[in-house]
Amino acid sequence: MPTIEERYAEKFAKSVDWYQRGRSLFAGGITHQTRFTSPFPAYFEHAQGPFKYDVDGNEIIDYVMGNGSLLMGHSPPEVVAAVSAQAQRGTHLGGATTHEVRYAEAVKSLMPSLERIRFTSSGTESTYLAMRLARAHTGKTKIVKFHEHFHGWHDYATPESGQSVGGVPQAILDSVIVAPPDAAALERILSEDDDVAAVIVECNGAHYGTFPLQNPQFLQDVRDVTDRHGVVFIMDEVITGFRLSKGGAQVRWSLEPDLTTMAKIVAGGQPGSAVGGRADIMELMAFRDDSEWDNAGRVAQGGTFNAQPLTAAAGLATLQAIADQGVNARADSMAERLKDGLNEAFIRNEVTGHSHGIASIVHVNLGADCGCDRGLCTMPYDEIYKTMPVSKTRRVRQAMLVNGVDMMGGRAFLVSSSHDEEVIDRTVEAFSQSLKELREEGNL
Repeated sequence: MPTIEERYAEKFAKSVDWYQRGRSLFAGGITHQTRFTSPFPAYFEHAQGPFKYDVDGNEIIDYVMGNGSLLMGHSPPEVVAAVSAQAQRGTHLGGATTHEVRYAEAVKSLMPSLERIRFTSSGTESTYLAMRLARAHTGKTKIVKFHEHFHGWHDYATPESGQSVGGVPQAILDSVIVAPPDAAALERILSEDDDVAAVIVECNGAHYGTFPLQNPQFLQDVRDVTDRHGVVFIMDEVITGFRLSKGGAQVRWSLEPDLTTMAKIVAGGQPGSAVGGRADIMELMAFRDDSEWDNAGRVAQGGTFNAQPLTAAAGLATLQAIADQGVNARADSMAERLKDGLNEAFIRNEVTGHSHGIASIVHVNLGADCGCDRGLCTMPYDEIYKTMPVSKTRRVRQAMLVNGVDMMGGRAFLVSSSHDEEVIDRTVEAFSQSLKELREEGNL
């Protein structure tokens, strides 16, 4: 019987040539750090609904979904129509547009805490801008983030985020305080250091909830602690925005951050992101017809493609569908069906592990179980690390690809409203088969 890796090499044989071509063009042969895999990545050409298709013509059930950008699946008709129509009327108008106004109104209608909004082009840019705004507002220097929380790849977001810190100046590393996800520890940090501008948090826990926070209590505690110390509270809703509810984590749990960062779903599958929040903080970017302020004090923000018309069209169509068409309810229902099926597969195959998650994000932990309600997992961070190292998650993703399913990082499923019961049931069977094959090879 061929091994999983041998079957992978055979199933995705044409991808080898594309990988070799890419290695002569790209640093490391790839264009995003998570696309690195061994022995080579699968190369995809097109997608529709819950499926994507590779260069060998394989139909793959997709749960990467544009790294979480595609809550309605690939190429939803209303988004395709909106982008196609706008493409014929101009992709970049080189000035203020009516599109950006309607786009911002749609964002604000779903997230009422946002008194002002600015668009950017990526999640990394949005967290970078939010941190700069916080420093300008408070006159303070340092940023507190939590261990393993990911806020993009810029210098201030990199420390202890699961990324290497090559090229990051020591002075910047010294200005970032990494805290354990513990409200008492945060209280101590802010009590002992009066040079903290902001606390930023990945709302559902590190790495899109792989290491869950016990919410809403944790986020409410952060809100309370930052209020007491006059520190800006930044909710990073790049992943959770418009997914954990129509209005993201803050609406789901009735929270009011000072600043919110958004990307992925907000741009409807196009490049785009946003920062929003309190007017007094956001207006630090405004011109005041005062040369000293405008040229020295103001928080500057450029960006050639901020709210460019195609992104605005895609984002507006997506947000309107989320507001009116029950998108979240369908995705959440399918995620619940998937989670139940995965937990049954663990039992059926006599493999220790469990599936958990809230809304439309479903996680798996192999090698350990706990007494959680399968919503917010209560396993300690260290145990999750131990049971789901990168070496194991890569094997899981490879096995699932062989069986026709692509997972996010080999440890999660980002479910869309385009996944239906039949697709979910096929996914459960693929997971069950993968567990069996991984166990036979001694990888579980």
